[in-house]
Amino acid sequence: MAFTMTVRAGPARLASRLPQLAKSSQAASAIRTLHQSTTKNTFFTPRTVSLVFRSNAKPSNNLLSRLQGAARGYQQNSYGYAPPQVDRQSLIRRLLTGGAIFGGTLIAINVAFNRETREDGGMPAYERSYLHQTFIHTGLGIGIIGLTGYQMIQSGFVYRLMVTNPWMVAIGGLALSFGTMIGTRAIDPDNYVPKYALWTAFNATQAAFIAPLMAMAPPALLARAGLYTVAMMGGISFVGATAKQEKYLYIGGPLLAGAAIVAVSGLAPLVIPVTAVRTLAITENLWLYGGLALFGGFTLYDVQKVLHHARLAERGIIKRDPVNESISLELDFLNIFVRFVQILMMQQNRRK
Repeated sequence: MAFTMTVRAGPARLASRLPQLAKSSQAASAIRTLHQSTTKNTFFTPRTVSLVFRSNAKPSNNLLSRLQGAARGYQQNSYGYAPPQVDRQSLIRRLLTGGAIFGGTLIAINVAFNRETREDGGMPAYERSYLHQTFIHTGLGIGIIGLTGYQMIQSGFVYRLMVTNPWMVAIGGLALSFGTMIGTRAIDPDNYVPKYALWTAFNATQAAFIAPLMAMAPPALLARAGLYTVAMMGGISFVGATAKQEKYLYIGGPLLAGAAIVAVSGLAPLVIPVTAVRTLAITENLWLYGGLALFGGFTLYDVQKVLHHARLAERGIIKRDPVNESISLELDFLNIFVRFVQILMMQQNRRK
């Protein structure tokens, strides 16, 4: 109002009152900015301000100041990273706890199942050596399977198998597996070259079966499953080796019946509709946990069978053939290992 009245009064008075108008306008603008809410500065952030300040600052020729600035930048960047610290006491405690549990379980199983001692006063030397050779071949076979499966994953062969027809792969893999296994068992143990060649081919076919599972599971989980499998088979093998002669050979028939039930439960999702959730859950548990117990029994039976064959070989009835004996233990190991991997993967998915 004062400004309009001054304009109407004339140019001469306007020129004389310009300093007063300027002071009044500055005071009014200050009052308005005081009452207005401050807007957030989205452009000039502290980072941009610091960058502008650094770009405008003159470079220092002092070497000490440069080193101090570099040290400050390194400390600021390292605040968000904390190096992993390994608690050795907790690791040692876990190892001791696991060893105590394994040893206690082994003693409990031995006391529960081996109440009767052997009549011959212990394991003879020929049985011990034959069992030792069998376990050496079993370990070599498992190593060949693991290395071959790893090479299949690295070369991309597993992914090419996954994108092809699964039925053709499954049927062809089973045919190769049974063919190489039967051929290995049929060859005389004195004919080393073809026997070990077919045995290596058999291990390669088993690697092709478990390579997709190895590609999907993390390495730490595979290591845990392998450790559990070795512990389980080691305990059961110890029980079978120290048990009375031919004590567990009678369980071969019931184990075959159980294998048929587990196999049918594994094929149940192909027949049972998806809506039968409870039935599928029962068949899955039967496949996993029932198969775990079943192949544990097969391990016990196969160890006793190895000792029985050692006695027959000592009498000259059959020839010593640790390669054929190792095939059964390899199959036991793989079936137990696969189930441990599936169980651990299910537990990991539930935690997520």
